Amino acid sequence: MSTQEIYWSVNIKYLRIRQRLSQEALAEKLGISRVKLNAHESGRTANPTIDDMINFSEYFRMSIDSLLKIDLTRLSEQKIKDLEQGSELFMKGSQIRVLAITVDRDDVENIEYVPVQAKAGYRSGYADPDFLAKLPRFNFPTVPKNGTFRMFPTVGDSMLPVPEGADIITRYVQDWTKLKAGTPCIVILKGEQDFVFKQVTINKDGTLLLQSFNKQYFAYTVPITEVIELWEYYSFHSKALPDPQTDMQQLMKMLQEMKTEITEIKGQQTSK
Repeated sequence: MSTQEIYWSVNIKYLRIRQRLSQEALAEKLGISRVKLNAHESGRTANPTIDDMINFSEYFRMSIDSLLKIDLTRLSEQKIKDLEQGSELFMKGSQIRVLAITVDRDDVENIEYVPVQAKAGYRSGYADPDFLAKLPRFNFPTVPKNGTFRMFPTVGDSMLPVPEGADIITRYVQDWTKLKAGTPCIVILKGEQDFVFKQVTINKDGTLLLQSFNKQYFAYTVPITEVIELWEYYSFHSKALPDPQTDMQQLMKMLQEMKTEITEIKGQQTSK
């Protein structure tokens, strides 16, 4: 690596100026001091820490490899936008999308539970093992061993038919490109936006379509750059009993059963 020219400081400064941000403004967004940011931009930070590289990479939506090895000032504006917006490298998790986990005494991954009061801290601490270690954690015998799981509480009625106050067990999505359209997910968004439980569809224009299960709520889109993590629905747990079927639901069930029987009879007659 010593023979490879490093463009870290050049790129950090270029991307900040490209966004028309002062050092003070960018430092605030990154949660670091202006002095530290200035050290990165001036090249005085010769060996950025992995935490700093992840922080800058996630904010600018550029792979760490690109920030280190490519002189972004020589790229066209369209190429920069391509790297920022539908970057397959980012959606596939190739940007070192780091997931911190905890394990039990047998070295088996725990399921961490993120209570409502921990939501705000999760956005800044999701990659911090110390933060995760403070969360409630448990193991569940029916959850598959392949994958990383986490539990999130539901709030509000936009998540119906999942009852309000239920807890949703989810599996971590590393490669976003493999998500099928309309996949139910907990979506962790940046800034002041809340965690949401939506049917997620990734659009070709670099946005995510988020649709509520409760049809009283309108669907909306968010840029991929505003998404921190995606957790695919696995199961939910609730104290609430399901509502009994209405007369209309029972009638629809009977009609569906009759339709199935008619189809089977027609199939039998055709085969004779």
